Amino acid sequence: MHEAMTDWENCYLEGQTPWNKGTASPPLRDWVQTHLPQGRALVPGCGVGHDVVMLVDQGLDAQGLDLAPTAIAMASASYPQHQSRFVLGDLFKTAPEWQGSFDFIFEHTCLCALLPELRLDYEKAVHQLLKNGGELVGIWFINPEMDPGETGPPFGISLEELSELFPAQRWEIVEDQLPSSAFPCREGREQLRVMRKR
Repeated sequence: MHEAMTDWENCYLEGQTPWNKGTASPPLRDWVQTHLPQGRALVPGCGVGHDVVMLVDQGLDAQGLDLAPTAIAMASASYPQHQSRFVLGDLFKTAPEWQGSFDFIFEHTCLCALLPELRLDYEKAVHQLLKNGGELVGIWFINPEMDPGETGPPFGISLEELSELFPAQRWEIVEDQLPSSAFPCREGREQLRVMRKR
């Protein structure tokens, strides 16, 4: 685990998991139901697995990856028929056979959980994991609701910062819009941006 990483395991042990809404991300679900993607998919920072199971139910060969053993254990307990799809591990240290093997990576609350200084590592990791022409389907936290003086996580990212992080010579933007659905209190705070690996 990166030394600058939040102690996500302790968050799960203490039940401090406000990002777990008990169901899959509404804008991700809508996108998948509209586009009907097929192939192998990865959900980095999958938590307790709701997005992974939604993707499997929609016909994708999806896997979830998370640093926190308790998150993986909770996912396996909640969805025992999908236990093998939940993998304990670090996005920045994935198995060599994973490189270039995914058709899709579905991003929701993983990037915003990382300290901003780790964002370049994130971009490099997801680029390496995708096949050429593979797509990063992201619900990006543009404007998280923060209390005065709160610094994060979550760490919001502006659209300009998002474009800088995923440069045009490596990524083609294929879809970019405010999602029409959201968890309560996240309306207008997220951006749906889909990028294709060049």
